[in-house]
Amino acid sequence: MFTLPRSRRRRRQGLTLVEMIVVLAIIALVAVMIVPNVIGRPDQARVTVAKTDLKAIAAALRMYRLDNGDYPTTEQGLKALVERPASDPQPANWNSEGYLPEPPKDPWGRDYVYRSPGQTAGFDLMSYGKDGEPGGEGLDADLTDRSR
Repeated sequence: MFTLPRSRRRRRQGLTLVEMIVVLAIIALVAVMIVPNVIGRPDQARVTVAKTDLKAIAAALRMYRLDNGDYPTTEQGLKALVERPASDPQPANWNSEGYLPEPPKDPWGRDYVYRSPGQTAGFDLMSYGKDGEPGGEGLDADLTDRSR
């Protein structure tokens, strides 16, 4: 009976980080297309989509950090996940395919808020919710990535 060498067997176990990023992006895409149509509450569906987007963007930011040693600066913003930044600090190992297919917008059509370094971690990532203003309650509440 033929068996794979030990090194090849190990590589086949589990998912790589790139595969996980792709899965998260697919989930986000499906959520964007399906959730608003299935749920009769469009505002609450947008909140769900924003939370899913935040997780996918945070995963892309972590992948960027793994490749380049640090997160994009606040000035480089989330655009650094789509196009190689032209400003310093230059990413050493930027993925030629990018980390996201396009600059992310929240479900209300506004840019996500990104700051690096963040107040409590390597970065802050949020949407200001339906009203587009900091703070608020209910649908107007700020949405942040809590997976870190």
